[in-house]
Amino acid sequence: MKIEQSIFVNGNWKSKETADGFDGTKANLVLAFCGKEQLTTENIKSLQIKYPNAKVVSATTAGEVYKDLLYENSIISTAIQFEKTSIDCVYANRNNCTSSYNLGKKLTALLNPKGLKYILVISDGSLINGTDLVTGIRASISDEVLVTGGLAGDGDRFISTLVGLNENIEEGNVVLIGFYGDSLKVGHGSMGGWDEFGHERTITKSDQNVLFELDGRSALDLYKEYLGTYADELPSSALLFPLSINSDEEGNRNVRTILSIDEEQKSMTFAGNMPEGSKVRLMKANFDKIINASNEAAEMSIRGLDKKPDLALLISCVGRKLILNERVEEELEQALEYFGENTFTTGFYSYGEISPNSEQVKCELLNQTMTITTFTEV
Repeated sequence: MKIEQSIFVNGNWKSKETADGFDGTKANLVLAFCGKEQLTTENIKSLQIKYPNAKVVSATTAGEVYKDLLYENSIISTAIQFEKTSIDCVYANRNNCTSSYNLGKKLTALLNPKGLKYILVISDGSLINGTDLVTGIRASISDEVLVTGGLAGDGDRFISTLVGLNENIEEGNVVLIGFYGDSLKVGHGSMGGWDEFGHERTITKSDQNVLFELDGRSALDLYKEYLGTYADELPSSALLFPLSINSDEEGNRNVRTILSIDEEQKSMTFAGNMPEGSKVRLMKANFDKIINASNEAAEMSIRGLDKKPDLALLISCVGRKLILNERVEEELEQALEYFGENTFTTGFYSYGEISPNSEQVKCELLNQTMTITTFTEV
């Protein structure tokens, strides 16, 4: 695996780093994480000219990652020349499917299952129900196929997001990249670092990702009681107090971020489904634990590898970025401690992360985590 990275800032492309032996005409895949204004057909065409035989997968973000630096309103381009690994890219739009679940099933069916080892998901972050998308993908593949990825972002605006495959750039797009071959080693790690507090409660009324009642009471009123003076700052203060929810019978838990509240309906909308009967607890930010969780995710992502990875893909949550504020690059620094200077690093701040929430293979839609996927060819 040989890699070249470039950055587009202030209207110009700048070469950042190129591995020895990299040949742009032999690049298979380009990952382009972009500010919303920068994700244009013209800019993608410039990448297609530079890497004529590569598939260009693009997404808008809530911040672009290059090594331990966070950029905004840029494009971080990572061109990958696989030597022993083949890939296949497919995409579809939410408007052409009856549900996000069916979209996930449809896309996965387009990938050849023979030799499929890993799927990278780059999804729209505004029109797609991430929980249903992941469920649809999981329903259509072997449990042995690892799936990670993330939902595109739109800064802190939460208006609309864009995802593209080559020049097909639209709201509502989802791209799956299938990786084939035994030479590719893919690692994964995901950690949050949040503290739980308060009583465990049961969801007694919900509709997909909209929560109405906990223990038969208005969920919004109960939530405000917990927040105290922070309740006056809703919905922005909700980033400081997400909810944890049980995700399976083994006791694993996911974090769910609150996107908006409805005072009239006394409801809260989350970035992920909130099924009735699920158990939830309130969580609060512990800044040092959140930053250190990145280090733990990085360590987890390289367990079992014989060498440092060739590439590390970091996908963190926009909520972590807004909470950490000027300390946000500390979580990037913590993550990179495990990789060293020979590992290329890219990524973005997202509206949701896709990964197993432990060392198990089954993937989930996650919120408020640092999720890291590592790639090595042997």
